[in-house]
Amino acid sequence: MTDRRRVALGVAFVVLLAAVAVAAWVLFGGGSSAPTAALGAPRFVDEAASSGLAHTYDGDSRFFVGGGLGVLDCDDDGLPDLYLAGGGGPAALFRNASEPAGALRFERLEGAATDLTEVTGAYTLDVDGDAITDLAVLRAGENVLLRGLGDCRFERGNERWSFDGGEARSMAFAATWEGEAALPTLAIGDYIALDEIGTPLPPCPDNALFRPTPDGAYGEPIALSPGHCALSMLFSDWDRSGRRDLRISNDRQYYTDGQEQLWRIEAGREPSPYTDADGWVRTQIFGMGIASHDLTGDGYPDVYLTSQGDNKLQTLTTGPDAPTYRDIALRSGVNAPRPFTGGDVLPSTAWHPEFADVNADGFIDLFVTKGNVSDQEGYATRDPSELLLGGPDGTFRQATEEAGILRFDRGRGAALVDLNRDGALDLVEVHLGAPVGLWRNVGTGTRDAPEPMGGWIGIVLRQDAPNRDAVGAWIEVRLGEATILHEVTIGGGHLSGEAGPIHVGIGSSPRAEVRVTWPDGSVGPWQSVDAGGVFVIERGADAPRPWTAEENA
Repeated sequence: MTDRRRVALGVAFVVLLAAVAVAAWVLFGGGSSAPTAALGAPRFVDEAASSGLAHTYDGDSRFFVGGGLGVLDCDDDGLPDLYLAGGGGPAALFRNASEPAGALRFERLEGAATDLTEVTGAYTLDVDGDAITDLAVLRAGENVLLRGLGDCRFERGNERWSFDGGEARSMAFAATWEGEAALPTLAIGDYIALDEIGTPLPPCPDNALFRPTPDGAYGEPIALSPGHCALSMLFSDWDRSGRRDLRISNDRQYYTDGQEQLWRIEAGREPSPYTDADGWVRTQIFGMGIASHDLTGDGYPDVYLTSQGDNKLQTLTTGPDAPTYRDIALRSGVNAPRPFTGGDVLPSTAWHPEFADVNADGFIDLFVTKGNVSDQEGYATRDPSELLLGGPDGTFRQATEEAGILRFDRGRGAALVDLNRDGALDLVEVHLGAPVGLWRNVGTGTRDAPEPMGGWIGIVLRQDAPNRDAVGAWIEVRLGEATILHEVTIGGGHLSGEAGPIHVGIGSSPRAEVRVTWPDGSVGPWQSVDAGGVFVIERGADAPRPWTAEENA
């Protein structure tokens, strides 16, 4: 064999190896890389007036601390629809009529079931596992479970599910599934009652846990006593034990001996509060909202708590052996105690917190609504909501003005959600006594010429009923050596819940690897998904499949 032939064969062999390596890289999800550079703020354009989303949350003093919304696709067209609380006026369901990747458009759908008055907020979930999203509607009066019928039609479900809606002023909600129960376990938090002229009537009422009976209905509510005027609740597997405990954030405005609470919720046992003997540290704040995300990368959710003045960011001190938390809000840049602009130097009043990657750079961001309770003395009246962008060092920076969402209305509930299926998270914000705000995310572009920023993926989980949406699952998104962790929950925020694809920013990576730990603790395989699409990960399947609107049906 000549030297030239040997060289040629050698080159061919190297090329073949390279081709095999590239094929394996593509097939098995290679090419993902850890995000390293944070992007700037996306540009949001105000489309509230042009969209047709005309609605105002308002009312007397019973409604000052309320004002939320539910996000759901009630007509299975792949576009999220909105259910907005009305306070003293009727709530309103708006069908999303936006063109994909275009301007936002909504149309009001009237109906006796949905046009309830005295609504403070709403959360979305599939109560009966029939693949149609339902609504848990909180009210200053009887709470109502609305059963989805498809095509944005609903019917009252309290009697069907033997659900006692009570008569209190409810301001907090969370849901999870316990064991093999046919229905979710629900938690509802009640706020202090008022007399006919708005004077508080102490003490704070007990909260309630609703567990289903074996025959598929709800039994008598279990009192979570004492109550300390709850304004937010969240079931979370805080220690990764497989058990989802209930965190409650309480408003110290109306208690003297209360605190923030964590209740141990274990199937088949009575709920019990964690105490100092368990490592729980007594914390007293003007608790408003809860958001959780693993910011420190230790595999456990950190918890953001909104309040008046300083907000809190709590992380486990010594790991999962005890629920002992320390505050890292100041060092992380998210304590946000006063308005960052507008000239008001009094303390802020913060409400709805939400972690989401608005610029899709692979670093989680934080949006916090703010606004005076009404005209409460001692607190800022010019108190704009804040967008805080996360970076690779774990800190956040102020970006509200840069993003174009500076506004001085009194913020309440909110949602960051892709409303027109372009992969960018848009913003809806409920205000007290002012029209709802709506902003479209156009990235680095303009209203007429949007430009995307970082890469993204959308994830939809599916398993058999009753817990069809796999509430309680953990999603790991691996980008090179970095992993983004997401817990699937219902609750938290401030009177606002979202159902639909889970949006994850992946920066410049062309793809990501995804693995699911299902609610019962079983772990699925790593699966590769390409950037720029929404994928269904079904329990037991070897590979994801592209999501379509019909996946909701």
